[in-house]
Parts: sequence; C-alpha cells; structure tokens
Amino acid sequence: ACAPATPNPPPQTPHFPAPRIPQNNPQSPEKADLGRHLFYDRRLSGNGTQACASCHLQARAFTDGHAQAVGSTGQQHPRSAMALANVAYASALTWANPVLTDLEAQALVPMFGEHPVELGLSGREDELLQRLRSDPRYPDLFSRAFPTENPAISVRTITHALASFQRTLISQHAPYDRFVYDGQDDALSASAQRGMALFFSERLECFHCHGGFLFSDSVVHADSTFDETNFHNNGLYNIHNSGAYPAGNQGLFDITGQDRDRGRFRAPSLRNIAVTAPYMHDGSLATLEDVLDHYARGGRLISAGPYAGDGALHPGKSLFVRGFPLSPDEKIDVIQFLNSLTDDEFLHDARHASPFPVPEESAPRTAR
Repeated sequence: ACAPATPNPPPQTPHFPAPRIPQNNPQSPEKADLGRHLFYDRRLSGNGTQACASCHLQARAFTDGHAQAVGSTGQQHPRSAMALANVAYASALTWANPVLTDLEAQALVPMFGEHPVELGLSGREDELLQRLRSDPRYPDLFSRAFPTENPAISVRTITHALASFQRTLISQHAPYDRFVYDGQDDALSASAQRGMALFFSERLECFHCHGGFLFSDSVVHADSTFDETNFHNNGLYNIHNSGAYPAGNQGLFDITGQDRDRGRFRAPSLRNIAVTAPYMHDGSLATLEDVLDHYARGGRLISAGPYAGDGALHPGKSLFVRGFPLSPDEKIDVIQFLNSLTDDEFLHDARHASPFPVPEESAPRTAR
C-alpha cells in the first residue's frame, strides 16, 4: 500500500553525522512532502511517461536495475542510474562530474538535459509550471513549502523541494549497523563477520575506496572540514591495451580532457549494494560474484570484441586495485558481508513511497 501524503520529517541520523543542508534551502517537512509528490509525478517529464521514480525505485535503493538507464523518449544512456540512498552525504552527485555537488543543481540535469534526454523538459518550462498550477493539490503544497515565494510554483521551488525529499532518504538500519552501532552480536552471521574482516583487510584493500559510515570515499556532512571527493580507475577497460575506455564514457576524462583521468569514476556507496545490480558505471558486471572476480584479478580481461584488452594492465589504474587471492569460501563470506549492508527497513519505508494511490498515477501516459 502507498503511504498517505503526510509530511516527511527532517533526516534523523543517530548513527551518522548530520547531513550538510544548504543555507538557501533549509530543510522542512513541508518541502520534503512536496518533493515526494514531485518525485513520483510523471508530469515532470515532457511526454508524461516518466517520473524521477521511474529510474530510482525504492525497492532497489532508488536505482532501477538496468545496466544503462533509459530516458522518457526511449534514449538509452551511457551510464546506469545511481542509487539515491544517503545521497545527502554524497560530495559529488554523478559518476564522474566533480563540479555537480548540490542536489538543487543536479535536479536540473534530468529535467532539462538533452545529451542524453532524461525527463525531456528542455524548452517546456512554462508547460511544466502550468501542469502543476492546474492540479488541485499543488498550489497548497507549494504555498505550505514556500510561504514567502512569489510565485510559489517555479523551477527553483521544484528543484529545492526535490532536493529536500532526497535528503530524507537516509539508510542506516542494516544488519551491519545493528552489529556495529547497536551491539547486537547476532545481527551478523559468522560468515558475514569473516567477510567483514576480509573487507577491511589490507589483502583485499576494499575499505580504501569504500570506507567510513557511507562505504564511500566521496562524502560530505555538516561537520566536514573539507569536501572529500575521489575518482578511481579500477581497470574495467583497457581497449587494445592502449589505456582507452569506450568513447563518450571515459569518466573524469570527459570533463577534464587529461589523460590521467581516463577511466576514473566515483566509488559509489556500498550500502544496499545487494539490491542495486548490475554494477559499475555502465552496468557491465552483472553480479557481486563478478565484481569480486574483477577485483581479485586486479582488472577485467576482455578477450575479444571492440573493447578487447586487459584492464589489469591499464597504466592509470588505482594502486589499490592490485588483485588478491580469494578462496571460494572466502568469496562467500565477503558476499555475506555485503548482503549485511541491505537495509530492509529503508527499502520498505512508507515515508519514501509514492503518495499517490497508484504509483505515478497523477499524469496520463502519452505516446513517445
């Protein structure tokens, strides 16, 4: 059943530091509630076929389960949709763009971006605003969320409400949390505990890029003294052993143009990783077993085809991706530990679900 349209409280983070909230968009239950409506509303796409939630499903930690996302016009994207769980703490908001750092600005990209088309609203701003103003619910929701704004319904207030809702998506009640923070010794199986020891060992090196409370090394919060943002080449490609990655999908290189940035992407949080397959920026590894095999080898070997090459030999590969021995039983243990990062309470929390009686019912489907 869908949740009633009740206000969403500000983030509560007993196990985490408080998230950083921008001064120009202070958090409020009214903004988060409005943002939840907008997040699930298909009128935020030009042709009325998709909402933000179409590529960010709660049951998948707000990703979509596809190797590469597909926009409202059917255009396939070069990268997979990133999970939104704990996005309030992400110091960079895409796979490889170091300058896109706040949720308010990021919301403009899927709404109005054209390369690739996501929600397809470019040039249709007035139409979007009219759609929302003509709905009987939205004038009141906007006026409650932004009582001093005139007009209350604007692109700015839309993006600020979406950001406020996303900042409530805090996942921190996995079995791992109960074991580490709450002292529940039986929260992790013996296998998961062995896997945790391996994960944090110097043999596997996982924790260097996936450490801290978020299991990521690109994190910011209210107490941060600096914004920690890192990008890594993990040896996923090395086309013809030339150092190349697939054209148009070369990570930080596509922003900087510097060879040293070829293949460097942000290490995502591993929280809820078991429900966010497939993996890597392009979804090219299907399972957690595949991911462990990749890192155990020290890079991926592609034997044939246009991307043939040995990622383990990439000259720009991270020093932490060295390869390691891993027995079949140890592999099972590590995967059990990764499974312990799944927060079922978060994945089924009614406060994060659609406020509409039927998901995304609020706009009729139209032909692409």
